Amino acid sequence: MQLRQLSIPDAYELTPTKREDDRGVFLEWYRFDDLEAAIGHPFTLRQANLSVSKRGVVRGIHYADIPPSQAKYVTVTHGAVLDYVIDIRVGSPAFGKWEAVRLDTETHRAVYLSEGLGHAFVALTDEATVAYLVSDVYNPGIEHGINPLDSEIGLVFPAEAGELLFSEKDREAPSLAEALAIEALPRWNEAVDYYQSLVEGS
Repeated sequence: MQLRQLSIPDAYELTPTKREDDRGVFLEWYRFDDLEAAIGHPFTLRQANLSVSKRGVVRGIHYADIPPSQAKYVTVTHGAVLDYVIDIRVGSPAFGKWEAVRLDTETHRAVYLSEGLGHAFVALTDEATVAYLVSDVYNPGIEHGINPLDSEIGLVFPAEAGELLFSEKDREAPSLAEALAIEALPRWNEAVDYYQSLVEGS
């Protein structure tokens, strides 16, 4: 498996090695040891999620309070999406920046994003099926969103996605500036301290 650190700190793209023959394809889409070597601590799996989306569906930008938040390991099992990692940690050197990775069943890539980062994707095909491994169970009391159309963040949605579809909750979510003003965003120093606690506890 090949790992590439994204321009967003504490986020990685993972590309598995495919073994193909006349029967089909085999690959390892998750390796705990490779990921642990990159992030410096074990990835504790506490929940697995699956979403199926029509072409053009945008999900996110979602995040959770830290601690504990949710680290996510995301891949696609059918179709294709463009996956976005957004740094919303106040004080981070990459605050407000984002990077996108195409996830599809050709490359079988995955994206890992640490606790406190924002996450979104847009479905590029019908029945785009996204599988998430997450480090903690869903807790609605600490879950938040940022409007994916926030011009300050400036996510770029490809023409391949077609007409964009949003949930009412995501469309009505605050902008990055509004979330910052009400102190609803994770803080870089708290995130770094939390990551270090995971290293020390491993």
